[in-house]
Amino acid sequence: MTQDKPAVVCVFCGSTAGKDPVHISTARALAYEFHKNNVQLVYGGGTTGLMGEIAKTLVSLSGPKAVHGVIPRALVKVAAKNGSEHAAFTATAGGKAAERVISSESLDDGDDIPESEYGVTTIVPDMHTRKRLMATMVMQGGPGSGFVTLAGGFGTIEEVMEMTTWNQLGIHRVGVVLLNVNGYWDGVLEWVRNAVNQGFISAPNGAILAEARDVQEVWPKLLQYRCSSDRYQLNWGDE
Repeated sequence: MTQDKPAVVCVFCGSTAGKDPVHISTARALAYEFHKNNVQLVYGGGTTGLMGEIAKTLVSLSGPKAVHGVIPRALVKVAAKNGSEHAAFTATAGGKAAERVISSESLDDGDDIPESEYGVTTIVPDMHTRKRLMATMVMQGGPGSGFVTLAGGFGTIEEVMEMTTWNQLGIHRVGVVLLNVNGYWDGVLEWVRNAVNQGFISAPNGAILAEARDVQEVWPKLLQYRCSSDRYQLNWGDE
């Protein structure tokens, strides 16, 4: 972690808004907290749901350089020049399809999507590269860098659990925070407690995944994060 750089926080969250409007308002409020504390956002590169809300809100406050999206090519839909992004998403709203729709002109000069209201975006070949690049950006950030999770589905929980595991394995030393609004993540936190009680996770490692119940708790928890005393002491080389 670099002391003279701004914090870089990766946010995992859904590409849909969910049924409770509190989740959209939480994404927006988190962007305001990031702006206030000069935090740079790394996220999954989508323009819909919670992903789109936190990205465009922070860009509106801090500018496009403050937001970096990383998205696999398979989740980018290239639309015709005269097709609107909204229409394209409406047509695919029944299932998992694109997380971002761009015009064919946007890729003429290379693989990266030009700066937009959603920040800077890098297209990568697959999900593994996406997660690895996002994690690398976080680990190169300044004090307070880490991972924060809003509401989401299978992909979101998979991402936060992998970063929790990487912490336990000694691959990184930054905080992993579940923003547990309206008890959305209660079941996951209960599972962690049960795993500790059953002896599958040590008590110190059970605290690797930190809980914040309010947006204003997130930044202090990242700044104050301390590694578990029971993390694995493994040599991962350049990981």
